[in-house]
Amino acid sequence: MQGFAADPLFDHYDVVIIGGAIMGSSTAWWLSKDKGFQGRVLVLERDPTYAQAGTTHTNSCIRQQFSTALNNRISQFGASFVQNLRAQMGDDPGVPDLKIQNFGYMYLSDNASFSDVLRANQQMQLANGAETRLLTPDQIRAEYPFYAVDDLDLGSVNTKDEGYFDGSTLFDCFRRQARAAGVEYVAGAVVAMTLSPGGERVVSVTLASGRVVGCDWVVNASGARGARTAAMADIDLPVEPRKRYTWIIRAETPLDRPLPLTIDPSGVHVREVGGGTYMVGGHADHDPAVEFDDFTMDHGVWTDKIWPAIATRIPAFEAVKVISEWVGHYDYNTLDQNAVTGPHPHVSNFLFLNGFSGHGLQQSPAMGRGTAEWIVHGGYRTLDLTAFHYERVMAGRGLVEAAVI
Repeated sequence: MQGFAADPLFDHYDVVIIGGAIMGSSTAWWLSKDKGFQGRVLVLERDPTYAQAGTTHTNSCIRQQFSTALNNRISQFGASFVQNLRAQMGDDPGVPDLKIQNFGYMYLSDNASFSDVLRANQQMQLANGAETRLLTPDQIRAEYPFYAVDDLDLGSVNTKDEGYFDGSTLFDCFRRQARAAGVEYVAGAVVAMTLSPGGERVVSVTLASGRVVGCDWVVNASGARGARTAAMADIDLPVEPRKRYTWIIRAETPLDRPLPLTIDPSGVHVREVGGGTYMVGGHADHDPAVEFDDFTMDHGVWTDKIWPAIATRIPAFEAVKVISEWVGHYDYNTLDQNAVTGPHPHVSNFLFLNGFSGHGLQQSPAMGRGTAEWIVHGGYRTLDLTAFHYERVMAGRGLVEAAVI
């Protein structure tokens, strides 16, 4: 694969990043831009085609409507970063101007309990600069007449820095600029780690080829395989792969205005693509962990759950044609559906970038920046990500993100 070497050039690196998709490449890029860092960085990617990476299967959206203030601030930075990408990347003429297609997200509630959650979330979001509006069913019908609203209690919508953006271009720019700055990308799977005699540091990683590479820092950016990577350092991580299904549909009668990314009370979501096409996503009611290589489509999920849900909510979707479909994996944090970041409290040079539970792409600019800050400066210089550290996992103390799709 172009851009990937078959074997590392050196026997020791300052930083070894396991996983070369969006999180690993963001971290590599931020390290390469920090004037306080002059070390060697090795990115190890087991699948250089990225065919099964969460970054490849993403729906490529960003939102401000989270339930925790820290996630809200992380996405605010992500929105600013994306929309100022060329300036962030040194006015490189090869970096395009990216924009967010601000059709927004629309959370729909059909019960008083969830409506109270939306009201509380709105107050936090407004306090942090979002422009979230709460709509009664009549107001929803007036602004978006294609919805069926008779069963609804409340809606929550924000059209500032919320919608679709070109995530594949963001990923490509991170990776391309990191490589140009000297970051080494190698196609190879890590199969083992060697710890120091006291178990307080990772001394080296072993590749499937048998090559042993020494390291000062290890970054676990291996997506849905994060728990398997952590286990090599004798660390338990509550992250597992869960299937998420996506369909692209064409409506016989397109809607007369842009469709926000609509989160139906059923859990199904659907958003505008353009030209009479729409992206639909969801998962089966039974949502277990799956094997890392299980990307089998279950067509019953579409016929039994997804299509009935969208056709009930948006009657125009009773007549649609599926034109594309795929299965991806969430790296699902079973504790609280939130990221695990920062160092392990005992294996001090092992850093987490795991468990994003579906909101990793939009959080990648802030998370890569924070991880690089920890490596170079020994602490955070911008957003304080300490709340996401592993200590909460050890204590079983969740920092629950309620707005998971």
